[in-house]
Amino acid sequence: SPRRPRTPPKKSSLPKFYTKGSGHGMGRTLSNIPLPALPTSPTSPSWPSGHVTLEQFSQLADHPLPGYFTPCVYESVGRPVTLQTWTEWREKNCAWDLGEVFFRSLSSNGQYITPSDLKPLLRSLLATHPGLSFLSSHAEFQEKYCVTVITRVFYETDPLHMGRLTRRMVRRRKLWEPFLAVADEDDINKVTQFFSYEHFYVLYCRFWELDTDRDYKIGKEDLMRYADHSLSGMVVDAVFSRGPRPFGRERGGAEMSYEDFIYFMLSEEDKQSPPSIRYWLTTLSSTSDGYLPLPDMRSFYSVQASRMLQLGHEVVPFEDVLCQMYDLINPSRPQRGVCESDLVQPHCDRVSGAIFDALFNLNKHLQFESRDPFLERSKREDEFETDWDRHACVDYNRLAMEEEQREEERREMEVEL
Repeated sequence: SPRRPRTPPKKSSLPKFYTKGSGHGMGRTLSNIPLPALPTSPTSPSWPSGHVTLEQFSQLADHPLPGYFTPCVYESVGRPVTLQTWTEWREKNCAWDLGEVFFRSLSSNGQYITPSDLKPLLRSLLATHPGLSFLSSHAEFQEKYCVTVITRVFYETDPLHMGRLTRRMVRRRKLWEPFLAVADEDDINKVTQFFSYEHFYVLYCRFWELDTDRDYKIGKEDLMRYADHSLSGMVVDAVFSRGPRPFGRERGGAEMSYEDFIYFMLSEEDKQSPPSIRYWLTTLSSTSDGYLPLPDMRSFYSVQASRMLQLGHEVVPFEDVLCQMYDLINPSRPQRGVCESDLVQPHCDRVSGAIFDALFNLNKHLQFESRDPFLERSKREDEFETDWDRHACVDYNRLAMEEEQREEERREMEVEL
C-alpha cells in the first residue's frame, strides 16, 4: 500500500495565489487588496476570442484563491467561459472576502456546499500538491483520500449531519482557512485539519483491518474487534442503531460504510471535541432531547461492570461513579442527565472522554484508572493539539513499522529463493 515517504518533500517553486493575512475572514471585503487589472477588450491579445479551455483559463485568469481552486472557479463562471463572462463573474464575486469567494466558487447551487462540490477541488489538489505526488499511480488511494477529506470536513462542519454546508456553517467554522493553509504547506502532514495523509492512512488501514471480506462494509462482529475488543457489545449495538451517519443518511442498519466508520473512529479516539460529544450523546441516549439520561448511563455501565468483574477487576458501584461524574461536570440539570453544553464547559476539558470510556470502553477506562500523573502532564505539554492528532501519530508509526517489517521479510524471502 502506498505509505507516504517518511522524508519531508522538497520545497516546491509553485507560486502562491493569495496574500497571507489579507482578509481571510468572512464579513470583510477585499477592497483593501487591489485586484490585478483585467483587459478591457475581448480582442486583447492575452485572451483568445470566444470560449477558452480550462488550460487557457488557468494561465490567464487571476483570482484570490489558491491555484488548485481554478477548475472549480472555471466551472462556477458557467458557459461559455469568455473574457466577458469571466470579467462579470470576477466583478460580482471577487469583491467579497475570501470566505465568501470560497463559498461561491464551490457551491454549485449558490445555497450550500455538498460533498460532490468538494470532489473536483480535492482531485485538483491531488494533481498539484507536491506532498501528494507519490499517489499519482494509485487511483484507489486517491479516491479514498478524497472521500476521507470530504467526510472529515462534514464531520466537523455539519453538526446536524444533513450533507449540506450552508454559508452560516462555513462562516462559523472558518472552513476556508485550512483550504488556504494547505496551499502554503508542501508537507501535507503538517496540515492536520482534514488534509494530513498520515491521518487518512490510519483511518483507512484501520477500516481495512476490520473489513475482512473486502466489500467496504463492516458489521457488528467486525466492529467488536476494534482496538482489541475494547468496546462493549451494548455500545456496538447502539452505534449501529442510533449512531449518526454522514451526508444525511438514515441511522440504523446492519452495516457500516467507510464514511460511517470515519465518523465513529474520529469520535472514539477524541472524545473531547464537540462533534465527538454530539456523536456519543446521540448514540448512547434513548431519548431525542439532547440529554444522556441516568437510566441509559446505568444500563451501559452495568454491561461495563460485568466485563470488569469477569476479568477480575474491582467494580465501583454506579452511584459512586455517577457522583464522581457530577462532581467533575457540575451539570446544569442533574436530574435529567448530561448534555452537550455540560461537557463543553472549560472546566470539563479532558473529562468527557473519561466519562464516556467509563460507560463502554473497558481498555481506556482501565488505563484512566491507573494513569500516571506525570504522563498525563506530558500529554498536556506535547506538540499535539487534539487527542486525535496524538492517536493518529502513534498509530501511523505503528503501521509504518509493521509495513517495514513485512517489506524486510519479503526481501529476505526473495534472497532465499
